Amino acid sequence: MSGVERIQKLFADLKAKKQAAFMPYHAMGYPTRQASLEVVQALAEAGADLFEIGIPHSDPLADGPTVQAATDAAIRGGTTVADCLAMVRELRAAGVTAPFCAMSYYNPILAYGEERFARDAAAAGVDGLIVPDLPPGESMKLEPACREAGIATIYMLAPTSTEARIRAVTAHATGFIYMVSITGITGERTELPPDLVDFVQRVRRHTSLPLAVGFGIGNREQAAQVAGIADGVIVGSALVRAAGSTAGVDAVRRLGKELAAGAHS
Repeated sequence: MSGVERIQKLFADLKAKKQAAFMPYHAMGYPTRQASLEVVQALAEAGADLFEIGIPHSDPLADGPTVQAATDAAIRGGTTVADCLAMVRELRAAGVTAPFCAMSYYNPILAYGEERFARDAAAAGVDGLIVPDLPPGESMKLEPACREAGIATIYMLAPTSTEARIRAVTAHATGFIYMVSITGITGERTELPPDLVDFVQRVRRHTSLPLAVGFGIGNREQAAQVAGIADGVIVGSALVRAAGSTAGVDAVRRLGKELAAGAHS
């Protein structure tokens, strides 16, 4: 089964149960290499359905201060693209079966080699790829390489996306659509934007692909709100902050259980 097929099956199974997917992000290598492996395993035990495996980059334009600090620490700790793929292999060997979507900016992939990255990522156990700074019109080499490797190509849409942009993304995306709930960077918010329902409905008119919402979600109530209108709930900063706290993995596990309960409610 290809990565695209695994992601499709996940969303189909959850839809049959009338649940949304809980989709946590973690910056690999943070706070340490071993700790990041433990974070992913704890989230898998807590009920995560699909993971965003964050590949650290020196200039994460879409990310807020929490994720920026985490990826910077991971880079200073020596985390590379190759090491992230090695961690994916280790997690697979440890029994984590949920789909993995690598989340990377374009430069690290370009430096690694697009075709080589797609091939190595698939072999390691990666199912999908999210590249925030690479729009579909500029992925002429990477998208075919992912298609050949069976990896889903996942693109982002924002509330400011035009109808033309929505059509372009839905025409190229496989797996799911990543919907950015706000116009801004990642990070927890006190409340979800009031126009989120309209945004989701606007995109639904263009595609039957699952729609997953991220940016600004940090607690069970917000996860449940998003689950009521979308197919997936993406959480990053709140979990990364928990991973860097004194409670570490235990804090991640507790928050992960709460978020999973919200997404599955």
